[in-house]
Amino acid sequence: MSGHNKWSKIKHTKGKTDAIKGRAFTKAAMAIMAAVRSGGSGDPELNSRLRMAIQEAKDVNMPNDNIKRAIDKAAGGGDGVTIDEIVYEGYGPAGVALLIQVTTDNRNRAASQVRSTLEKNGGNLGASGAVAWIFEQKGDIVFEPGRTTEDKLMEVVLDAGAEDIITHPDGSIEVLTSPDAFMKVREVLEKAAIHMASAKLDMIPKNTVKVTDPDIAKKVLNLIEKLEEIDDVQNVYANYDIPDEIL
Repeated sequence: MSGHNKWSKIKHTKGKTDAIKGRAFTKAAMAIMAAVRSGGSGDPELNSRLRMAIQEAKDVNMPNDNIKRAIDKAAGGGDGVTIDEIVYEGYGPAGVALLIQVTTDNRNRAASQVRSTLEKNGGNLGASGAVAWIFEQKGDIVFEPGRTTEDKLMEVVLDAGAEDIITHPDGSIEVLTSPDAFMKVREVLEKAAIHMASAKLDMIPKNTVKVTDPDIAKKVLNLIEKLEEIDDVQNVYANYDIPDEIL
């Protein structure tokens, strides 16, 4: 299980995700507001980043009224609220690289919480650029074991711009795309009625750190979980490689 979304990770975290729906809505609203501010428009037809943020909000079952309120708040200036997007870089146990994406209305609070969580759980902050080079942004679409086949996916997604199709040992399948092709590939999959376990822009590690000690693996996953529990943290990416038998 490497540090990006594969079916094994989805199974591992789904129960926790279901239990913290309110936090998921908060994160989705912040992502929508940031997309409106950065894209200069509250119209998803004119703002591709907003279109993706809305889709991700729908993926966590955020109600349409909540989505509209987030758009209206950002488009209306948000009563003077400033939304900052920050990427923190650091390390976890065993030297695992961490890329922590934050969207916040309080930079000092976010920095303090990220730093404190790292230090209390066996990690530390790194300098800017320390680990960013390890990761590459890709569209990452995952299919549960038995839901589809590699041959079927090739028929549907290659012409839409998919870059790679990977079948994992557990039977799950992963389709990788460039960021620009991601929405088009997702749309053709929806039209073909092929169920996706997850579909998002992801940061894929170009190299990984093998973690075979169960105690260290537990510490790595615990640190990532604690970081994800911070409301200001949108995403945590890591380059660990934990064998399924260790999990």
